Amino acid sequence: MSHISSEAFQPVDHLRWLFLDLNSYFASVEQQENPALRGRPVAVVPAMTDSTCAIAASYEAKAYGIKTGTRIFEAKRLCPSLVCVQADHKIYVDYHHRIMEVLENHIHIDKIHSIDEAACRLTGHECVPENATALARTIKNSITRDVGPAITCSIGIAPNAFLAKIASDFKKPDGLTLFEPHTYKDKLFSLDLMDLPGINRNMRRRLFNAHIYTVEDLYKADPKHIRKIWKSVEGERFWYRLHGYDVPTAPTSKSVIGHSRILDPDLRPHDKAYNVLRHLTVKAASRLRRYDLFAQKIHIGLRFQDRRKWGAERSFSPSQDNDTFLDAVDLLWFSAMHHFGNPDLFKVSISLYGFIEGKKITLDLFEAVPQTVKKTNEKLSQSVDVLNKKYGQHTITLGLPPQTKAGFVGTKIAFNRIPERAEFSE
Repeated sequence: MSHISSEAFQPVDHLRWLFLDLNSYFASVEQQENPALRGRPVAVVPAMTDSTCAIAASYEAKAYGIKTGTRIFEAKRLCPSLVCVQADHKIYVDYHHRIMEVLENHIHIDKIHSIDEAACRLTGHECVPENATALARTIKNSITRDVGPAITCSIGIAPNAFLAKIASDFKKPDGLTLFEPHTYKDKLFSLDLMDLPGINRNMRRRLFNAHIYTVEDLYKADPKHIRKIWKSVEGERFWYRLHGYDVPTAPTSKSVIGHSRILDPDLRPHDKAYNVLRHLTVKAASRLRRYDLFAQKIHIGLRFQDRRKWGAERSFSPSQDNDTFLDAVDLLWFSAMHHFGNPDLFKVSISLYGFIEGKKITLDLFEAVPQTVKKTNEKLSQSVDVLNKKYGQHTITLGLPPQTKAGFVGTKIAFNRIPERAEFSE
């Protein structure tokens, strides 16, 4: 899009969106599951070692300065009574679905933004401030009653989803904030630039270089100037959202399927890490087949105990069978081990990409692997998927599946991706 005018979007003069943000979600779920943790400082960790970092902290832990990314050895120095709990992504996904079911009982969910965030469009009488407030309180009470008292949320209500998200962050925990049209600027201007979604340190540095130091400066700037700072049309879209316009989100398509794993200490020797990587590969391939996609590239990433990193990719004809991917992983893995000398590893990852739908594939008569063999391998891979789904995880495996403290390998919640329940049984 080379040009944007205010006519391209619709200015909103009433409340239109409700945004729900679950408070300290992972830690709250742990406190709900284990009442002994309630009221105590809790850090959720990927592995039970002081060298890792917190992936979530309860509000009791946050009071000591502990937050996502704080190293556990530092967190324990800040709070000697800190309780560390190993992350259980399956439970977090289960609770997510339970909470979304409660929310859907009261208002249709327009978009799930992450494991702990959802946006809902208000309609009709719901757009009246008093009714929107009453709806938000009903949602809060229902979550407490139907899911559990340790699970709280902050809700923001505003003319568009962007402002509603900002409003949901305005008061935590258990907050409720309205950004009513034409009257929300004072609340907005009280925030720091990095309180706005989409502004990180690098973007703030760009804004500072352009003499924009506050949210008020940003609000009052010319939209074309903001576009220039962003070096993208998204800067202009950001400006319109900040002014209360309902700017639609551009549709996205799946571009990568992958899994990664920070290794438990006993899985860090290179031979055991290799088994984990192969298992992650099969899990990713199973997801690919569920989406009925074929991949043309694979990438593996390795992070060693001494902090060195390595990554490489291979290309092949469109494939979705386990054998093709595992053969590529083996070639990449042994190349890395030959170069580095079989060191212990800290993290492994695998990504499939270069997707194409099956109906768009053109057969290659000169392919190294005959099509009949590829079709047989695809059918065998699909049969493994069916049997594992019917009879349980690891009913059929390619080699010995690695045992981890979490009980599953690779399936975890990313910032913008919620694992499907099926992934925990693949």
